Order: sequence, then C-alpha cells, then structure tokens
Amino acid sequence: MSADEKAVLYTTLEREGAGEYEEKRSLFLGHAAPVKTEEEAMAYIRARQKEFADATHNVWAYRLGQDTAARYSDDGEPQGSSGLPTLEAIRKSGATDAVVVITRYFGGTLLGVGGLVRAYSHTARLALEDAHVITYEKYSFLTLSVTYGDYQKLLPLLPRFGALTDGQDFSDRVTLTLAVKATVAGSLAASVREATAGRCEPEVTGERFDYR
Repeated sequence: MSADEKAVLYTTLEREGAGEYEEKRSLFLGHAAPVKTEEEAMAYIRARQKEFADATHNVWAYRLGQDTAARYSDDGEPQGSSGLPTLEAIRKSGATDAVVVITRYFGGTLLGVGGLVRAYSHTARLALEDAHVITYEKYSFLTLSVTYGDYQKLLPLLPRFGALTDGQDFSDRVTLTLAVKATVAGSLAASVREATAGRCEPEVTGERFDYR
C-alpha cells in the first residue's frame, strides 16, 4: 500500500471484543478495544487489571497511529514471550488506535517461551477478530454556492464522483454541503469549476472517516 493510500484509509476496531484460549490448563482471556489516546489505553488496561486482580498475569499492548505510540508489558512473564507478541498481533491485524489486554490464570504447567508466544499471539488474534477490524476511508467536505442555473448543471455531475449531499439551502442561491472521497475531491472541484465556467469555487471545509 502506498503512502497516499495509507493517508486516506483508517483501520481500527469497531467495538470491544473478547477471546478465550486454554493451553495445558492455563487459561488465557483476551480483551481488545478501540482507543484514541494513551490515557484511554491505560484506563482500559487498569480496568482489566482491577477486574482480574486475582490473575497470574495481565499482559497488555496498545498501538496508536502508525506506531506514533506503541507500548507493551510482559507483566512478569519471560521477556519477549507475551507483551511483544500481543503488540505484533495488533500490527498484523492492520488495526491502529487499539489496545489488547490478555489475562492468564496459570494452570500449573510451564509452557516455555515458545509456547507462551503462541498462546498470547493466538489469544490476541481471537480478541481482535471479535472486536472486528474495520477500515474507514477519508471523505472531504466541500461547500458550493451556485446560482439556480448552475445548480441544474451540477445535478448530473455530482453522482459521477459519488458525492453525498450532507446539506442544502435554497435561498437567493443554492448552497450545497457535499461529502466526497478525499481521493476524488480535487477532480470534483475541477469539474465544478469547468461546469460553472469558474463561477463556483468549491471550498474544502473539513473531513471525516466513513466506513469503506
């Protein structure tokens, strides 16, 4: 995926999710959730630590942005056996702005570093799948102010760019608020200028991410 494509796509978790896995009587409980900030991520982690305070370990990892912030904790497990595999599971899912906490109740049998890596990775994947990794695409808001005559010229043009009408006002002129995929916003603006012989200059007034 190119840098331009990454700039207009946003992949994260749709909702909170959970997963459960058992290996040699050790129980692994995974919880995943979408978050926007490190503060939100740590609040979620602390809540799970409190909820499962009797557990042997509460391993966690979170990722914000394209690794703008990425942290993890093994919480007493052997170094590299749990927190990092959990973070890697988030990365491999493609999700950002996501946190995963995996709670382990020790079953009495040592799993070894390799066994722990597999168990934590698998439990993280289960929680992330349940949370549903979802991709949103960036849309630009365009505001157009046109005469009624020019409005009639634009009516057949706008659907060709997949433009969504978010608002419209009919007074002495027609004012439209459109949402269009960011990748075609420039082309739409150019077509509007051409169709109205330069009488309308679309104004970009914001952006949002919608489900792709």
